[in-house]
Amino acid sequence: MSWILLGAIVGSTIAISYLAWRKWILPWRRIEQLVKQVGRGEQPETFLIEGTNEAQRVALALEDILTRQRELDRQIGERASGQKAILSAMQDGLLVVDSHRRVALANRAFCELFGVGEDSLGAPLLESVRDPALEQIVGETFRGGVPIQGELAAGRREFQMTSVPMGNDKGEITGAVVLFHDITELKRADEIRRDFVANVSHELRTPLSILRGYIETMLDDPKMPRVECVRILEVMEQHSQRLGLLANDLLTLAQSESGSSTPRLSDIDLSQFFGGLLRDWKKKLSAKELNAIVDISTDCSIIRADGARLREIFDNLLDNAVKYSSKRGQIRLRAERSGAEIALTLSDDGIGIGPRDLPRIFERFYRADKARSRELGGTGLGLSIVKHLAQLHGGRAEAESEIGHGTTVRVILPIVTQT
Repeated sequence: MSWILLGAIVGSTIAISYLAWRKWILPWRRIEQLVKQVGRGEQPETFLIEGTNEAQRVALALEDILTRQRELDRQIGERASGQKAILSAMQDGLLVVDSHRRVALANRAFCELFGVGEDSLGAPLLESVRDPALEQIVGETFRGGVPIQGELAAGRREFQMTSVPMGNDKGEITGAVVLFHDITELKRADEIRRDFVANVSHELRTPLSILRGYIETMLDDPKMPRVECVRILEVMEQHSQRLGLLANDLLTLAQSESGSSTPRLSDIDLSQFFGGLLRDWKKKLSAKELNAIVDISTDCSIIRADGARLREIFDNLLDNAVKYSSKRGQIRLRAERSGAEIALTLSDDGIGIGPRDLPRIFERFYRADKARSRELGGTGLGLSIVKHLAQLHGGRAEAESEIGHGTTVRVILPIVTQT
């Protein structure tokens, strides 16, 4: 009987222990496994467990935590992706350094500017970018704790650097943000503006000084001989015409650069156009015994362009060709098609242009031979007008030349079909 009682007691104890293990111990081991899986970011098969209410609530809380964590990861990923897209789209270079002057962030524009790779993150600034100007502006930012500006030249480009300190709630500087803004075009525009003002002033000063001098001469000598008066008036008329040409060229250039002007396209028969052009220039061509040849390809005998502006282009080109051609030389007008473009070319066999001056001949007031240009009465704006009128048509102007072997200017226009 005692053995039966003992067996019953042992069996009951084992059953109670097993039930306690399933209800109190096994659920918490399962929760421990869930915690480890959630910590690794893994998705458990289920959060439903057997056991006490407390264990079940903890399991459900873990499921909620994993859901929230994944939502936060998604939001962080979207923000990081958006930040990366923004930084990549920035044309300006961006650099962020920490309190130890290590590279914390750099966008693609900065990396391309300084030849820095993605492995530079975390590296000391001096090891990544060996530029004294950058080191100086960052150093001044850390020392002064205020925004600092400076300039940096990298190859043919110029940048304005703005360095702004970053700080914490205690007022300690924790790093700096440096922005690199490309000011190459601004510098170039400012240089062009200064040159333009200087050139216009120079071009105006000479004829105005001559006019004022002759006026004073005539006022001082009212009884001047008629022959002398006629000579002075002829000189004054010549310089007044020069002023008029300069004013007209400046107005034409301003209109073509304004962007508000649009070409009035029409069908132009190039054979008739070149014929009328040479007929109007016959006197000046004959004066230097120049032979003009027209060569028009059959596949571009008619083009769509603004007739008045096209005439202005070739008036300027012919003016230069006549001025700089040798006596009894040759001028060739050519039109040929190349793909979706038409090339209108004027060539001469004159004095030519050197390789140093050739890239700049389309600049305003630029003259390869300044003394001779002024002697021949040019304003220095003709080829600049040609370039801008070609651009107004959606085309471009090109030139090739060699000293002693003439010059070729090519106006390339897109083929426009009538709508």
